[in-house]
Amino acid sequence: MAKKKKINGEAGDPASPSIVMTGAASFLGSKLLKRLEEDRSVEHVVAVDLYKPAFPLKKARFYKLDLTQPTADADLAQILTNERCDTFLHLALLTNPSHSSSYAHELEAIGTMYVVSACEEARVRKAVLGSTTMVYGATPHNPNYLTEEMPLNGAKARFIRDKVAAEHEFAGFAKRNPDTVVTVLRPAMILGPTARNFWTRFFGRPAVPTIMGYDPLMQCVHEDDVLDAFRKVIAEDHPGAFNIVGKGVMPISTILGISGKVNLPVPGPMFRLMARAAWASGVGEMPPNMLDYLRFLWVADGEKAATRMGFVPAHTTRETWLSFMGMQRLRAVHLVE
Repeated sequence: MAKKKKINGEAGDPASPSIVMTGAASFLGSKLLKRLEEDRSVEHVVAVDLYKPAFPLKKARFYKLDLTQPTADADLAQILTNERCDTFLHLALLTNPSHSSSYAHELEAIGTMYVVSACEEARVRKAVLGSTTMVYGATPHNPNYLTEEMPLNGAKARFIRDKVAAEHEFAGFAKRNPDTVVTVLRPAMILGPTARNFWTRFFGRPAVPTIMGYDPLMQCVHEDDVLDAFRKVIAEDHPGAFNIVGKGVMPISTILGISGKVNLPVPGPMFRLMARAAWASGVGEMPPNMLDYLRFLWVADGEKAATRMGFVPAHTTRETWLSFMGMQRLRAVHLVE
């Protein structure tokens, strides 16, 4: 009889089914993990990541797992089975564009394929994927509000292409397993007092370059509202894809105006050359193939989340921007880290 492989973790024998989360050391994962640990109604939480979260774990057990390894599906399936996983959260997607496109593909596209395989083998009851509204793509043909039924046209940018592939894996999983509750949450641009990603770095500059002749409407969602949405789909069953967005939209020019930023319009061809040079030198926030998100509309409709999930964000887009910028100003004068 073959011996089971020992998984590097802090395994126990949970008396009741558990919540298992990949990407537990990411920004969103660590925030959600803290909330789950503080929730008295949650008895068993399991954190899975390549790195242990940077704060002491009170009741969560941690397993070290690299989703880019060929054995990741078998290793994860063993964790899910041993921990009697009821609800699985897949948050191991990159929040910033990577210069290593091969690693990003292995982690997000191939890694999600491993995740789906493990969930099928362990027969989890519920699986939740954390995605983004950027999967719709930014094109001149987009309607004013993108609904969840719209095609995922974001594959032009490599950073988004692998997230689209991850969504396709979850869609196939849902089709093959109709008795499993499969949920995909697509948050808009996540901002807030502690959020740090390529958007916060780009808009955090004193002077922000924009593409001359374009002033698209932008949409964001507060980090706390995103966490509330995840807590809702953990506590309740809501199969399907849902846009998680703040109320209202604002053009980039208005965003920069209320933020006290200097708007620096740059001709499109020059902006692309600048972006290419900055990305190649390692100082740019995004590669040139993502510049369409600064040119065209990619605003998502939050009606389905409101009517089907009962999710109503506590912050508008404007309030979220002000929350983000207020903390930026405090950091600028070294009142907070």
